[in-house]
Amino acid sequence: MFPEYRNLISKLRQEDNRFAKVFEEHNAIDHEILRLEKNPVTSGLEEIELLKRKKLKLKDELYSMLREADQLD
Repeated sequence: MFPEYRNLISKLRQEDNRFAKVFEEHNAIDHEILRLEKNPVTSGLEEIELLKRKKLKLKDELYSMLREADQLD
């Protein structure tokens, strides 16, 4: 995710608690989506779609924080 911001992501994960929290939540949702997609019999497509929307919202939030931090450097 966002290879152009790799170094900044690393820095923000260490220095910005809010960024770190959103980043970890995004990753947790990503892992949950992958788990659900591996077992489609027990998971509903609606649940997966809901998680994907939440993940996208978090990704947008992360991107905004990255752009803002990049402009400050």
